[in-house]
Amino acid sequence: MDSSTKCQGVAMRSVFDPLQVSRFLRVYDDAAAQKGMKLSIGFDFNEYVAITRSLETKRPTEPIFRPDCSPIKSGEGYWMIGADQNNEVALVEAARLYDLQHSNLAEHLESLKAFYADPVRQAHPRDRCTCTAPSARNIRGKVAYHGDFWLRKDFRGQGMPKIMAAVLRGISFAMWAPDFVCGLAGHWTLDKGVLGQYGHTHHESGGAILQLVEEKITEDNLLVWLTGEELRRLVYRHDKAS
Repeated sequence: MDSSTKCQGVAMRSVFDPLQVSRFLRVYDDAAAQKGMKLSIGFDFNEYVAITRSLETKRPTEPIFRPDCSPIKSGEGYWMIGADQNNEVALVEAARLYDLQHSNLAEHLESLKAFYADPVRQAHPRDRCTCTAPSARNIRGKVAYHGDFWLRKDFRGQGMPKIMAAVLRGISFAMWAPDFVCGLAGHWTLDKGVLGQYGHTHHESGGAILQLVEEKITEDNLLVWLTGEELRRLVYRHDKAS
């Protein structure tokens, strides 16, 4: 069934075809299963933080996905975990939606509102974020932010980043049909030539030069993103996860 149908002689195109999204997700869910990984999603971020705190080799989850710092309303966030054949967590990643109709990503980061619900009250006086990536000021509207990626060492080198990035993008498209999907990535992903494994269409330096004192975070990240139309084409094309 194509997303284009005809009704009484008038060509009609649905904005969202759940069958096509289901097919897209099934390809990557099957690919994960073939590698011994069972994927599942959740919506309670208190539960997510509890899970991530139990992972010895994962860095602490940043305030973006912590309800004590930045609460996520129902329907505006979800997380994914992958469990191995022993039902032990081997993969985590999270996503949330920002309403930037009257702002843009650069302003949202630099105001620290991406990290704290009330930066004036919650942020340390020396907390800073500078965003110099030129395209960040054009990223506005419904913006899906993906982050907090962690993959256990024994599953690395098997193509799992591509799989999990695709699943999150399919879910974000189905839930939100965002204007943009974005994230922040360390420069090492570019230096080691692995940035493409995460499916990022565009990247720029200066995404977030970040200091969060009490979180002991000092970072200089790339901005990575794709547009809503690029996301739609990704989901609607017939692709394979190999």
